[in-house]
Amino acid sequence: MREKIQRFMAGRYGADEFGKALNIAALVCIVASMLFMWVPALNIVLSWGGLGLIIYTWFRMFSKNIQKRYDENQRYRTFRYRMVTKWDAWKRQFAQRGEYRFFKCPDCRQKVRVPRGRGKICITCPRCKKEFIKKS
Repeated sequence: MREKIQRFMAGRYGADEFGKALNIAALVCIVASMLFMWVPALNIVLSWGGLGLIIYTWFRMFSKNIQKRYDENQRYRTFRYRMVTKWDAWKRQFAQRGEYRFFKCPDCRQKVRVPRGRGKICITCPRCKKEFIKKS
């Protein structure tokens, strides 16, 4: 039986990170539909949404258009990387909020970190060298 499955999957895309994320989203939709059974419209939307995600995941796994599935996975990985880096930057800034204040440059929108409790100070943007005055 294992050989039959291997022969069937030869030349097909298979599972990847995006497929795993779709499966998790489908599971969340199905569990949420069970939790919101008392709201019939939401229950139907979540149930069908979860089923649609499962079907799309299986379609991707059995697809023979490997390049297109690879491109989809790369777009997902790029999106996920951006979200993780933004989250890490937010966590780092949140942890430093007691010691530093954060400002954005009015010209280039670069974030600038300055120590708290220094009164009014002249801040020079490291990117565009614009000076602006803020209270730290």
